[in-house]
Amino acid sequence: MPDSFFHIIPNAILHRTGVPERFTFPFYYTPHPLALYAVNELQEYLLHNLTVTHNFGLDEKSGGLVIGKMFGVLVVKNSDGSIGYLCAVSGKLGGTNQHSKFVPPVFDMLQPSGFFLEQEEQLNQWNLEIQQIENSSSWLTALKTLKEVHDTYGAIVEKTKEELKQNKKQRQHIRLEWASRSSFEEIERVEEELIQQSLADKRRLKQLTLDYTQKIAQLKDALLPLEEQLQQLKQKRKELSARLQKQLFQSYSFLNIHGQSKSLEEIFESTVWSKPPAAAGECATPKLLQHAFLHGYYPIAMAEFWWGAAPPSEVRQHKQYYPACTGKCAPILEHMLHSIPMDPNPLLCNPGSDSPIEIIFEDDALAVVYKPTHVLSVPGIHIQDSVYSRLKASWKIIEPKMVHRLDMGTSGLLVVAKTAEAHKKLQQQFIRHTIEKRYTAWLEGELLLEKGTITLPLRGDLENRPIQIVCSEFGKTAITEWEKVKVEEGKTLVHLWPKTGRTHQLRVHMAHPSGLGIPIVGDDLYGRVGDRLLLHADTLIFLHPSTKETLRFHYPAPF
Repeated sequence: MPDSFFHIIPNAILHRTGVPERFTFPFYYTPHPLALYAVNELQEYLLHNLTVTHNFGLDEKSGGLVIGKMFGVLVVKNSDGSIGYLCAVSGKLGGTNQHSKFVPPVFDMLQPSGFFLEQEEQLNQWNLEIQQIENSSSWLTALKTLKEVHDTYGAIVEKTKEELKQNKKQRQHIRLEWASRSSFEEIERVEEELIQQSLADKRRLKQLTLDYTQKIAQLKDALLPLEEQLQQLKQKRKELSARLQKQLFQSYSFLNIHGQSKSLEEIFESTVWSKPPAAAGECATPKLLQHAFLHGYYPIAMAEFWWGAAPPSEVRQHKQYYPACTGKCAPILEHMLHSIPMDPNPLLCNPGSDSPIEIIFEDDALAVVYKPTHVLSVPGIHIQDSVYSRLKASWKIIEPKMVHRLDMGTSGLLVVAKTAEAHKKLQQQFIRHTIEKRYTAWLEGELLLEKGTITLPLRGDLENRPIQIVCSEFGKTAITEWEKVKVEEGKTLVHLWPKTGRTHQLRVHMAHPSGLGIPIVGDDLYGRVGDRLLLHADTLIFLHPSTKETLRFHYPAPF
């Protein structure tokens, strides 16, 4: 039976583009022309023929929640040698998993008779019962009364303690007065009276505390039936959620080219996460490969692109190509693509190996170095060559102490300490933000405003390292001042002054819609891949850690 999801690619296209010998490396790639052909057809479909209602945020007239989506294409060869492509969407689209254009999910949680909807209905029922109890007048009134009693008695107890404290001071004063001018018998009589006063004060505080404890206990006893009911419901919900999650992890079973199958649970048990992250297996590429292997297709090339408005926390450009996510997809694809020849991993290559660093200034305390693009500041996981390793080899007995870093793609000035004391004092200047750094960058579009300040808190995306996201709850403060220099051929040259030093700060602040909304040219993480990232640290001003002299360095951008 013909596969309706398999779309033939015309021979004329194949002759013009050729067929790649190796599969796309999914975590860093430039789409092959065959994948581009498939993407163009899919985007035409999204523009003119999409049959489900979904608000991507591209049309102001559309109603409902705005949700941009990641789409993917997979170029494959079938058993008779024909080459075509498959399409997929990450997650659900229009509230359903069943579409004429997009391959089905690895496991359809929305099957009407499936265990997920049935157990989800039970969870929803328990959630409703929990909400009804927590919103009931009896529960709310009891909680309010409990708080009022707690606050009232608490205030009374504190006031009483303060009175008793003053009484104790007064008794001490009386003792001193009588001790200096009275007989032994009088002192003994007064001391007895003071002891009785002290005991009375203690009984008063004890009774007050007992009254408070009894009143609270009575109120809690009244709450007990509802409290027990709540705890039982929450425990049931917790146990069912755990069983449902485990059942889901086992139901998502992924094939590879050899027909070997592994569940999500098996795939992730040996990773640092040990358990699959939320929505693992729902991304486009695993869906595409699963359908291909089920139908005996051989994968040739892939590409994923974003369609619609960006989510609030992430940098996503409409129609922009993106790699597969590392947290959710890497362990799955390692299994699914096992033994399939792939393009080399560019992250293992060292494109800056032939680019020499340049020492701009050097004395006994420090060196200021020009780092070219594509050279690491410090050794990486796979690449040891770096500014640090080169300086260490050159200085021999002196170990370089890196005060700050530049991204691999960023060129520009670095200050490196040669002694522990110089390192400490330079770091203090960075911590206090007294070191001035200026960057020059070309942006992908025309900037209308002249200058400003961007304040967007940043944190790492735990499921997709090294990507950074905007997060007001857990992100660290990140501040960038910027100024437009000029506009040429649809691109904008800007100067940037980072007031904090967060990872990828300038790149995210430029690309994020709440920043400037225009990526830096050549930004392979937050924009489009290019020959290089057009970001350069051109100015560095700081106090010499020993002489206290103000040092100023400027290295013009090489672009």
